[in-house]
Amino acid sequence: MTTRLADTFARCRAENRAALVTYVMAGDPDPETSLQVLRALPEAGADIVEFGLPFTDPMADGPAIQAAGLRALKIGQTLAGTLELVRRFRAENAGTPVILMGYYNPIYIYGVARFLDEAKAAGIDGLIVVDLPPEEDDELCLPTLEAGLAFIRLATPTTDEARLPAVLANTSGFVYYVSITGITGTATPDFGVVGGAVERIRRHTDLPVVVGFGVKTGEHAASIARYADGVVVGSAIVDTLARTLDGEGRGGAAAVEAVTALVRELAAGVRAGRAG
Repeated sequence: MTTRLADTFARCRAENRAALVTYVMAGDPDPETSLQVLRALPEAGADIVEFGLPFTDPMADGPAIQAAGLRALKIGQTLAGTLELVRRFRAENAGTPVILMGYYNPIYIYGVARFLDEAKAAGIDGLIVVDLPPEEDDELCLPTLEAGLAFIRLATPTTDEARLPAVLANTSGFVYYVSITGITGTATPDFGVVGGAVERIRRHTDLPVVVGFGVKTGEHAASIARYADGVVVGSAIVDTLARTLDGEGRGGAAAVEAVTALVRELAAGVRAGRAG
């Protein structure tokens, strides 16, 4: 299995801080801008990148990420095109972990074996596929692990003690704790409750616990970073990019600059989370 994820979390632990995990949608608002943003994220302080797979029916995504997926689909972004963007990113960045996040349907249509072969060759480190429960592990989870990639599972506030072992059984890379009940980007988490939830999950696994959904600012990131091994920010970044687009929905340097500024703020928050 690729060691980039483990190496990244080890480095962050050595620095006594959480990892910053940033999410952007592949192909949004166009492939070249998307690639420029992807390249800029690590330079701005992102430790791990989640790259979204555009899909027409994203059940867990809020308005910002839904809109980003539709923009990407409108310009013709495909799964093959997304893997090509990762290949181009890897030509310049060999160290930053890249996680593909999305839904099973595009992967199923593409073909699981073909997808895993090409994802591994492109330099993908793992997958988050939110609509495949543990009961469906044979579909993609187990083949992903056999291919040497991580399969990252989501735990939620409604994942009780009876359900948690099943959720964690074949999880690898890290555990993604969803800090709110609902869709992405629509509410702010209760940071004290998040701390207790992280500790509960840690009693069941040695994997890093990363927290996302609802984190919008550097202050939010710092609050989560006090407890978690990583902090995920997606909707705020995607929304920041969207506000830079011109009247025809085109991106460019302004999108990269706006995203970079926000990620620097988030990275500073994450690094301040355990200060003192």
